[in-house]
Amino acid sequence: MSAFLFKSLYWLLARLPLGALHRLGAWLGRLTYAASASYAERTRDNLRQAGIAPDMLPDAIAETGRSLTELPWIWGRSYDEVLSKVRECIGLEHIEAAQAQGRGIIFLTPHLGCFEISALYAAQRMPITVLYRPPRLGFLEGVMRAGRERGQAKLAKADVSGVRLLYKALKRGEAIGLLPDQVPSRGEGEWTEFFGRPAYTMTLAGRLAESSGATVLIAYSERLPHGEGYVIHVAPLPLDFGQPVARQINAALERTIRACPAQYLWSYNRYKIPRGVTPPDADQEL
Repeated sequence: MSAFLFKSLYWLLARLPLGALHRLGAWLGRLTYAASASYAERTRDNLRQAGIAPDMLPDAIAETGRSLTELPWIWGRSYDEVLSKVRECIGLEHIEAAQAQGRGIIFLTPHLGCFEISALYAAQRMPITVLYRPPRLGFLEGVMRAGRERGQAKLAKADVSGVRLLYKALKRGEAIGLLPDQVPSRGEGEWTEFFGRPAYTMTLAGRLAESSGATVLIAYSERLPHGEGYVIHVAPLPLDFGQPVARQINAALERTIRACPAQYLWSYNRYKIPRGVTPPDADQEL
């Protein structure tokens, strides 16, 4: 797709009501599932691995499509209009308590619900630096940055320079945002269980938490039906640094996902082996 065609379609979709985009997304999700055998198989396998009931599959397919078609609305509408769709923040007191301590906040936001709006919501209350991977298509970079860097939100690339920005933000007592279930690159993770299967899991979140003393919070935005908006959920995650931190984080993510299973991105290749990473030993204790 050319840059001109993409931007034209993007701005057209951004003008549609959120409810219409969610209906379009449900249709797109079902179409993608029917058209791609590998996509469908991975979605089914991941749901099965997590022990999610098979009757959840149609909802999960539809929600995955909605997560894509809502992006033009989230990124393309005004900041105030986007925030007006946040109907409630359950657990806001945990954010306020962490701010009062002044030691920084690490928001762990999995691929659950509308994870884009969670950082935008936080950015109205505090400076937040969010780690991200630049898109493969260069012309998407400007659209992405314009949609995400609003309020007090800034982006940091997922490289050494970006990690330095995260450390500096926490040192200033600010917030940072990470996708804890995103597969890291070689040397940036370790093998640990995720829904009972070895998954290469980032270690950065634990290192940042231990070195900074920041408060760790798990946050996700639940998508309401019919385009009515979103409910943000926030919960504290106390970590025991004497125990494997990545495993603690994955266990907390599992509990969070089970609270809203249809809206997790089950099509994501969470169990892939990154290039250059040695697969886990079958007899290795995780």
